[in-house]
Amino acid sequence: MTDMLLIALIAFLGAAAAGVLGALALRLLRHRSLVVSVTVVAAVAVTAMLAGTLAVAWAMFLSPHDLSVVTTVVAMAAVVSLLTAVLLGRWMVARSRELTLAARSFGDGGVFAAPGLPATAELAALTRELAATSAKLDSSRERERALETSRRELVAWISHDLRTPLAGLRAMSEALEDGMAADSPRYLRQIRTEVERMNDMVGDLFELSRIHAGSLTLTPTRISVYDLVGDALAGADPLARELGVRLVGDRIDAVPVEVDSKEMSRVLGNLLVNAIRRTPADGTVAVAARHAEGGGGVVLSVTDGCGGIPEEDLPRVFDTGWRGSDARTPPAGAGLGLAIVRGIVEAHAGRAAVRNVAGGCCFEVTLPAA
Repeated sequence: MTDMLLIALIAFLGAAAAGVLGALALRLLRHRSLVVSVTVVAAVAVTAMLAGTLAVAWAMFLSPHDLSVVTTVVAMAAVVSLLTAVLLGRWMVARSRELTLAARSFGDGGVFAAPGLPATAELAALTRELAATSAKLDSSRERERALETSRRELVAWISHDLRTPLAGLRAMSEALEDGMAADSPRYLRQIRTEVERMNDMVGDLFELSRIHAGSLTLTPTRISVYDLVGDALAGADPLARELGVRLVGDRIDAVPVEVDSKEMSRVLGNLLVNAIRRTPADGTVAVAARHAEGGGGVVLSVTDGCGGIPEEDLPRVFDTGWRGSDARTPPAGAGLGLAIVRGIVEAHAGRAAVRNVAGGCCFEVTLPAA
């Protein structure tokens, strides 16, 4: 038993010496190719076995012939191990290089194409992650392009919408200044109307900029949906009467929500004004509130009689600048109302959606339950 412990100790010391040298070599070569590291690991394993074997052989006083036989066997094993390590390292480096080239392609704005050759489990997992990242980046680039297009359109539309009333204001003010206005009170009323429209447009731009900048500050309070909808209907009633549209709000559940009442009143106001203006005279705009299916929140809906939205336009309804028509004159608006609706609703951790119904469309706002 003592001899076996002595042999184990001698073998361990020889192998440990090889292991320490191998660790130093790996540290010095840690920035080199993977082939070098794998070769060093294989060399350490073989050298540790050789050192332990030779140390034990010398301690056992083997004959020179027996010692040479043991050394030759271990040397052959070392050659085979090193060749295997080099081949493995070159195979892994080749797969890694292919993966690097594929990653570079989608990093430059292309689409990631996974290498077709087989790879290790780790490289395969990395390939899947890169493919998923490529898909996310491609989707992000598409959203960025769409957003940039929307911004350019918005700048062009706002420029047009501001220049038109400004030109009218200038003409009317010059007519008043020169005494050429036959009906001064009418001119003044028109000036006030245009100024109020421009003020609303600037207010919408400011609100949208706060939403996009993430600086929209909410002050949530617990309020009944019944009261929230009632205030919105009262505010939209004069416009509905003027345009001959009926407002219906008899399907409202008195459920509580925790929202910023001012901002949510703006959401409902935008939806109601948009619905009233798109609904022909003698049409109906209906407002409803109910618990979401499965108890996932509260759903507020505004249904109009606009005749429906083309299916290809449904995904763009809440985009900045979308108007649903090419109209450039009032009451077309600047196309900011629905974008503001989505921004405020998402700031409340809710979601806004639209779908076509018989004779019109239904805008739905889902809010978390209080």
